[in-house]
Amino acid sequence: MPIFQAIILGAVQGLTEFIPVSSSGHLVVIPKLFGWAAHGKSFDAVLHLGTLAALLAYYWRDWVRIIGSFTVHVTKGKPYSKEDDAGVSGRLLVPIVVACIPAAIVGMKWGDFFDSAKVNSWYLVAIMLVVFGLLMLLGERVGKKQRDINSMGYADYLMIGFAQALALFPGVSRSGITITTGLFRNLNREAAARFSFLLSTPVVFGAGVLSIRHIDFAVIGPLPFALGLISSAGFGYAAIHFLIGFLKNKPMTAFVVYRICLAAALVGVFVLK
Repeated sequence: MPIFQAIILGAVQGLTEFIPVSSSGHLVVIPKLFGWAAHGKSFDAVLHLGTLAALLAYYWRDWVRIIGSFTVHVTKGKPYSKEDDAGVSGRLLVPIVVACIPAAIVGMKWGDFFDSAKVNSWYLVAIMLVVFGLLMLLGERVGKKQRDINSMGYADYLMIGFAQALALFPGVSRSGITITTGLFRNLNREAAARFSFLLSTPVVFGAGVLSIRHIDFAVIGPLPFALGLISSAGFGYAAIHFLIGFLKNKPMTAFVVYRICLAAALVGVFVLK
């Protein structure tokens, strides 16, 4: 794989994995626009590892607090440590694990099918971009945005967890569907985004670990591997930071417009080329 291509695909993956515009939609249209060969599972594994690195780098303090608080609670019977302003403590660990189960089951059982659909069913990607974009808009309109993570219960965890499983459909966007579900549950935007990223960490970790077996340096080479990983991680970290700050004061309307434009671009690439 050419070095510039590895860097660009890493940047596209890092940005679009966390901003609610669908990484799969971009990874379908970008190579097609530039006439690049399909990058395959080997480089997909690199991209997964990069986005995992971004999540861990951004939220490692939260995870240290969650796991440490949970461990002390279980081993010493002490109450969970005091939650911070965003509600992060050991009490979140079990809900996060439970909420990840639907996506884990769907991914293990039908992961290959969804991977194939990303490449072969561009029209499905375009449809999902529009449909779930409009759902994001509806969530913005009807959600009261009055609750934070402290107020969440198992009904919230499970609904957001099942929504995360839908993100395996190409064109949906993991962050988009989980944040939107949080809005429907009346979470404020910042709380919905933070919980979305915490929830995605175990799923991205699992996908990254499972994808390691596909890495073949004879296919992509060690330098494109390293640069793709760094690019995906760096741009992913920037995307998380941007989105958390953006959603403090602004709605997701701009992302809805972008998704519709990307769907139109897919039609242009595959139908009007």
